[in-house]
Amino acid sequence: MSEPASSVRTVVVVGSSVGGVRTAQALRSEGFGGRVVLVGDEARLPYDKPPLSKQFLAGSWGTERVALLTEATADQAGIELRLGVAAERLDVAGRQVVLADGQRLDYDAVVIATGAAARPSPWAARSGVHVVRTMSDSESLQADLRRDDHVVVVGGGFIGAEVAATARSLGREVTVVDPLPVPIGRVVGAAVGSHFAELHRRHGVATRFGTGVESVEGEAGNLRVVLTDGTELTAGTVVVGIGATPNDGWLADSGLLVENGVVCDEFCRAVDAPAVHAVGDVARWFHPDRGEHIRVEHWTNAVDQAVCVAHNIAHPDDLRADRPVEYVWSDQYDWTIQIVGRPHRATEHHLVGDPAADRPRFAALYRGADGQLIAAVTVNWPKALVTCRRLVAAGSTFAAAVTQVEALAAAPARTAGAPA
Repeated sequence: MSEPASSVRTVVVVGSSVGGVRTAQALRSEGFGGRVVLVGDEARLPYDKPPLSKQFLAGSWGTERVALLTEATADQAGIELRLGVAAERLDVAGRQVVLADGQRLDYDAVVIATGAAARPSPWAARSGVHVVRTMSDSESLQADLRRDDHVVVVGGGFIGAEVAATARSLGREVTVVDPLPVPIGRVVGAAVGSHFAELHRRHGVATRFGTGVESVEGEAGNLRVVLTDGTELTAGTVVVGIGATPNDGWLADSGLLVENGVVCDEFCRAVDAPAVHAVGDVARWFHPDRGEHIRVEHWTNAVDQAVCVAHNIAHPDDLRADRPVEYVWSDQYDWTIQIVGRPHRATEHHLVGDPAADRPRFAALYRGADGQLIAAVTVNWPKALVTCRRLVAAGSTFAAAVTQVEALAAAPARTAGAPA
C-alpha cells in the first residue's frame, strides 16, 4: 500500500550517474518539496558516461562538456550532495543508508541508482589492460592511446566498437577480437551484424571474430595476446569490453530480493519494500507489456525510469508503471546506429536501404512470432527511427511497417532549406 505524500520528507538517492541525477532533478520537477540527498562513491561531480568511449576519450570534449550537475545547479535545486563516499549497506527496517565512513542517512524513500560495473579483465597482465566505465578509466586509456602502439580490443559490443572507432580516429592500428562470429550479433542477429563487421574492416580495423582470448601477458607497451586458435597478437594497449554486472553487492544483507539486479514491481519499487525504488542498470523490474522481469543497461532506460520513480514518490496516489519501448544508440566511425525494441526475439528481418552505399542509410525491421513489428535497427536515418519507434509502441504489424519505411526510402531527398 502506498504511503500518503505527506509522510515522505526525505528521499536519499544512492548513485550519482545519470539515473540518480535525473531522479533527484525529476523529484523537484514533480513538485516534491522535501529533502533530497544524492550519494555517490566518486568524489567527482556527476558526469555523463556515453562520451567516455567516444568524444571524451578522443579528447574533443572536456570534463565540463560531460557534466551532469554542478554544485551551483545542485544548490539551486536543493539537492544535497554526498560525494566521495560509497553506500555500504541498506537498513530497510530502520530506513537508513549506511555509508562507508559510518554515517547513517535516514530516509522516508530511497532510490537505488548504483548502476553497473564493467566486467573486469580475467587476464593478469601487469599493466596496459583497460576497461571503460568511469571517467578515471577513460582518462587512463586516453593516456595510453597517446602512444603510437597497436591496440587490441577484446569484445565487439557497443563499448568495444566505440573504443575501436575512437582509437582508429586517433591514428592507431586496431584489432577487434570477439568469440561471436559478428559484432553485437546477440542483439541484432548474424545477418545485420555482418554489416557492422564490414564497417570495422572498411575503416582499416583488423577483426578476429569467432575467436576468443586465452591470455594477455606483459605490460603496457609490450603486451602479448594469445587467441584460442593459437594466434599471438602484440599490442601496446588492450581494452576489455566483455559486459557489465549490476552494482548490487552492497545490498547483500538488506533482505531485498536481488537476482541480477534489484527485483522490482512495475512501478520500480523493490518487491516487498515499497519505500525502496530502483532505476537504471541495477533495476530488474516487471514490464507489464512483456509479462516478465527485465534489466536494461541503456542510458535512455535510466532517464525514463528516473522520471517514473520521481513521479511515483511525489504522487503516490497516481502511480505510473514503467513500460518503455527499449531504445539505445551507438556512434561508430561515420555511422549513427539506433536500435528500438528487442531484435533478438525476432523470427525474421527485412532490410530497407543499402549498407554498402557511399553514404549508407538503412533500416532493418524485425518481425515477431505474432506478425508484429517488434524491433528496428537504423543507421544514419533519423526519420526511419522515429517512424519505427512509433510503430513498435503502437503494436504495428510487420508488413505495415515495412510498407511505411519503404515509402520513406522512396520519397525524394529533401533539398537544403526545404521544410522537413
